[in-house]
Amino acid sequence: MTNRRYSYNLKSMRKANGRLNRAGERRMAISILAAVLGFACAHAASAVLIDCDFPGGNILVEKIENDDVLLKQDRRDTEGWWFYWYFRVKNAAGRRLNFRFCDGAPIGVRGPAVSHDEGSTWKWLGTETSTTNTFSYLFPDDARPVRFSFGMPYTETNLAVFLKRFAGNPAIRTETLCVSRKGRPVEFLRLGRLDGSAKRRVFITCRHHCCEMMASYVAEDLMASVLGEDDLGRWYRDNIEVAVVPFVDKDGVEDGDQGKNRRPRDHNRDYDDSGIYPETRAIRARMPAWSGGRPLVAIDLHCPWIRAGESEHIYQVGRENADSWARQQKFGTLLEAARRGPLPYRAADDLPFGQKWNTSKNYAAGVSFGRWSENVPGVCLSTTFEVPYANASGAEVNADSARAFGRDIALALRSFLEQVQY
Repeated sequence: MTNRRYSYNLKSMRKANGRLNRAGERRMAISILAAVLGFACAHAASAVLIDCDFPGGNILVEKIENDDVLLKQDRRDTEGWWFYWYFRVKNAAGRRLNFRFCDGAPIGVRGPAVSHDEGSTWKWLGTETSTTNTFSYLFPDDARPVRFSFGMPYTETNLAVFLKRFAGNPAIRTETLCVSRKGRPVEFLRLGRLDGSAKRRVFITCRHHCCEMMASYVAEDLMASVLGEDDLGRWYRDNIEVAVVPFVDKDGVEDGDQGKNRRPRDHNRDYDDSGIYPETRAIRARMPAWSGGRPLVAIDLHCPWIRAGESEHIYQVGRENADSWARQQKFGTLLEAARRGPLPYRAADDLPFGQKWNTSKNYAAGVSFGRWSENVPGVCLSTTFEVPYANASGAEVNADSARAFGRDIALALRSFLEQVQY
């Protein structure tokens, strides 16, 4: 009896232990699965994210492997190579990431620009941790999303911040030049003396090539000078009406395109009767009607090539017409004398027609704003400025220094316009 009872109890214990073991195994499996899922979720939450899902954004990420990122600029409908890019990095706090571009050398002479406040302010990273196609960056332990770009981007958001400073100011009006191909309103700003009696006028264009963002900072302080509460601002508001088209290629600015050598046509080769863009057609109609044959200065603001040679100087692009070139030289002399800001300008750096890239061959694809505008009735000066992205004769180009050059242009314009007969 005892042996049978023992045997029976042993079998019962084995059955019971089996049930306990299976239950334990299930609990253990559930625990392991939960741990794996938790780790996966935590890893996913902390994985580095790179995107360009914001105005002006542009990047193609090829691969992220550990701390190394392979990427390239999105050239989209650009004919040939160009160098604009702008992206955001998330979830990289405390890490040093190494970025390498696999499409040419699209990093400028002061390294990439970096922003820690969603693109409101920028600084150059420098060349200690960057080359023409690589850079590394140690993200602060408490880093929020960090943005990097070839330059210091300027989009409609930046313009809105500028205009907010002058909200309610009767000396500036925001109008619409036209509607872009993608349905965006294209801004047309009028400043200065706006009662219709200004006998001299100034027309300024920016961003024919949407990636050339440093020109926008120049235009911004040129406008601020017209609206200033000093003698210069009062003179403009007493005598001059100024019109500004801040984004000729509005869609390209917001979409983050290159813009230069765009297919099927560059915006700055679209000033003939076969013009395809609503912005250029509207400018061709609006500017002559607005100026009405009065003395008129037309200024087109650009940025040059990525680096080296004349691309690291501020210069005017010389017109083919001898009289137009003579007026540009006169204005250059006045600007060199008027300069107060940190960016050097020398009239000797201006590029005469027929030299380097400034030849008839460069305009074979169509008529530029400069070539068209010099023939508008009343034009007494038609000029194009090339403002470098990062380095101007050894001086750092940034948002503030570019703005200061805009004020230098405003000072020189006053001197020029005071000599114009009307």
